[in-house]
Amino acid sequence: MKKVTVENAVGLTLCHDITAMRDGFKGAAFKRGHIITEEDIPKLLDLGKRTVFIWEENAGEIHEEDAALRMAAMAPVEGAHYTALSEGKVLLMADERGMFRVDTELLREINAIGDLTISTLPDHFPVEVGDRLASMRIVPLVTQEVQIECAEALCKGKKLLDLRPYKQKKLGVIITGSEIYTGRIQDKFEPVVRAKMQKYPAEILGVTICDDDLGMITGAARKFLDAGADFLIFTGGMSVDPDDLTPSAIRSLGAEIVTHGVPSQPGNMTLVAYLNDVPILGVPGAAISMPTTIFDVLLPQIFSGDRLTKADLIRLGDGGLCRLCKPCHFPNCTFGRY
Repeated sequence: MKKVTVENAVGLTLCHDITAMRDGFKGAAFKRGHIITEEDIPKLLDLGKRTVFIWEENAGEIHEEDAALRMAAMAPVEGAHYTALSEGKVLLMADERGMFRVDTELLREINAIGDLTISTLPDHFPVEVGDRLASMRIVPLVTQEVQIECAEALCKGKKLLDLRPYKQKKLGVIITGSEIYTGRIQDKFEPVVRAKMQKYPAEILGVTICDDDLGMITGAARKFLDAGADFLIFTGGMSVDPDDLTPSAIRSLGAEIVTHGVPSQPGNMTLVAYLNDVPILGVPGAAISMPTTIFDVLLPQIFSGDRLTKADLIRLGDGGLCRLCKPCHFPNCTFGRY
């Protein structure tokens, strides 16, 4: 764009809004894209505008509003929508509940280009309908179009942002421990897991309490699998004591143990495994006594269909220590951030 006097701007295109404030009115007296006429000159002077900014042909520049729209177009997200332009930016809003994902390396590349800025929620963040997910704008009023073209090239064939909706899961729950099986103490895990499952599209096929018997535990699990379970949760017997059989039972099912133990507290002794495509969680006792544990961090991943890897779980160390806030603010906190 270039700056010209209003007298020399006739026939040229205004590249920014000009605001007027008078007699209780505040708004755009002239809108971006307006072609200036002779009749506009006294009105502009009355607004204190001796000069205006107009588009310079073939300057290779792009306005902030056009830039924001092109940035949105290069990062489409199913299950979300971009708002109308406001103050030179567009916002990405969630239309579904699910897990928000960000290609963080690609995001860094784009934000390093120059005038472009894209700010987002963290990667691996559970979101609700209506949540703001991302904002896109450039810093100045205009920038060189080549910057947008560079970002578009980086995004080609890639998914910068993603919203993965929660999927229906059929759940089997196996609770182990002779003290619970014999009735010496009352089980406290079932009400906890039922309460947590209310947040997700989960059908609980049943809850089975087992003695400390390998055959009984594996038998209960296989019964759930035969009934169509595509998610198993075990609790009890998750420590490293020789008589804690739950990890052995999960192995005997033929499951692949991704990890037994995660760099996260509370929930250090969590076990993550897969039997083909069926996720299996071994949940330690902290889930009963603490409002938030690593159990709460992993559930959104599982219901959104993400397959957890050892590398994913190792990354939990940075942010893996819960601050035990009262009241609990999860997930709007540092805990469980990848």
